[in-house]
Amino acid sequence: MLVPLAGAVALAVLLGVAAFVIFNREHDCSAGKLPLRVVATPDIQPALNKVATNYNKAMHSIDSKCVEVTVAREGAAKTANGLAAGKANADVWVADSSLLVGNVRNSPAGAALPQPAGSVAVSPVVLATAKSSAAKLSGSLTPSWAGMIAAANVANPDGPGKKVRVLALDPQKNSAGLAALLAAASSAKEAGQNKALVGALKEISGQLASDPSALLASLTVKSGSRVPVGVASEQAVYAHNAKKPEAPVVALYPKEGTLSLDYPLTIVTKDPGVQKAAADFKQDLETDSARKTLRDAGFRSPDGKAGDALSKEKGFVQAKPEALPRPDAKTVASMVQTWSRLNLGTRLLTLLDVSGTMGLPVPNTNMTRMQAINKIAMEGLGLFPADSEIGLWTFSTHLDGQGKDWKELVSVGPLTESTDGVLRKQALVKEFGLIQAKPTGDTGLNDTIKAAYAELTKTYQEDKINTLLILTDGAGNDDPDGGVTNAQILQYLKKTYNPKRPISILLIAFGPEAEAGRKQMDALAKTTGGEAYIAKDVLQVRDFFLQGMERRLCAPDCDG
Repeated sequence: MLVPLAGAVALAVLLGVAAFVIFNREHDCSAGKLPLRVVATPDIQPALNKVATNYNKAMHSIDSKCVEVTVAREGAAKTANGLAAGKANADVWVADSSLLVGNVRNSPAGAALPQPAGSVAVSPVVLATAKSSAAKLSGSLTPSWAGMIAAANVANPDGPGKKVRVLALDPQKNSAGLAALLAAASSAKEAGQNKALVGALKEISGQLASDPSALLASLTVKSGSRVPVGVASEQAVYAHNAKKPEAPVVALYPKEGTLSLDYPLTIVTKDPGVQKAAADFKQDLETDSARKTLRDAGFRSPDGKAGDALSKEKGFVQAKPEALPRPDAKTVASMVQTWSRLNLGTRLLTLLDVSGTMGLPVPNTNMTRMQAINKIAMEGLGLFPADSEIGLWTFSTHLDGQGKDWKELVSVGPLTESTDGVLRKQALVKEFGLIQAKPTGDTGLNDTIKAAYAELTKTYQEDKINTLLILTDGAGNDDPDGGVTNAQILQYLKKTYNPKRPISILLIAFGPEAEAGRKQMDALAKTTGGEAYIAKDVLQVRDFFLQGMERRLCAPDCDG
């Protein structure tokens, strides 16, 4: 009996020694520590930090050095800028969206950024409102991107926007905001609602929250009769409710489907040893334990699986939401540019026709042409944000002394700036209300356009969309003193127009003679990359201004 027992003891000793050798080989820290710095977005950093703590305790060894992971928090846009400039202090970058990473990689400065090595977690972008207000949305807003566009469309004042106020995240600073913008644009394109999208984006640009926490908190604050609705990631909704259970918000899942934040992991270090450590930590993030830690923090696993944090009882839908097609890099870059151009400041000089024909009545209305045009102007003025720069000239013949067919009533400048003791916006409203047609006046349109275009060219501002707006009854140039001819004004505009410093002409006509003058109106506008419109109803003016805004997005190549 002693021999078998001795053999068993010897085998146990050998197995123990083998296990000891294997353990020490895998956890060999004899050469010291190998630091691995992970930089992650603030929303996922706390969960990744928990995973890193457990990882460090397990003593993972690379080349006889124990990997020591630290997880720093930093906004994705800031890290992206740092990486593009070669100044980011990171070995591994966990951004919140591959849309952002792809946009960086497709820029000249970020071309050297490696391809992401996979997704750490996902979180769908959802609509959100206060739990106390959710019932009020029934009948006024269907949770959808189309519904959000309709509610935010500035040109649809009688739509759901009467009951709903839309808040958004800046797509240039926040990935959930960018994903929402792309999802809304996709929905609008599918439904042929690009004009409505422009109206919505123009309105939303003035309703931006600084970050998801601020947006979600604002949803629970009562302000006016309209119900506030915003966009955020599903995880941000969970985090808000965990932090502020007394003021909960609910996630509303868009019926068309949505895009998700996918938290791509990019290994940016060039050190071979640190690259090995990064690959090992990435492998650990794929374990059941790590993924449960992330699900417990309100994230989903890369396959869309939700944990108990996103239970139905807490107001979430555990099933994976339907996904919209992921936009390619070209689409993302184009949409970012669209947003940037749409939100450039406005610099607008308005030319208002006060010739004799403007005093004639408009058939089937109680208004003269002047009154109708003034109403159009006031409608349009209401579409421009407070930081817009706007001025007003009137034109006829001999309006400001012999031979001068135009007169400056309000100089071009910020609407909020004081001029002659009143705000410029108030001065414009007052002047529009007082302007009368000159009974004996003809239409010195061409002389006025030349003078105004020269003024805007001389005072051009790079950071704004510079536009010459002409409001007329469409009778065209009618100057008995001669002046600039139709051919000469077109020649002047062709010579003066600079596509690198574009000044477009937006012409809106109203009256029975307008159609007869369409050919020359179109020529004037097209020469400068602008557009001419004939308003048959004053209510059309909002659409015309939105169409003008659409052209801002493609200028100077709208017709190319």
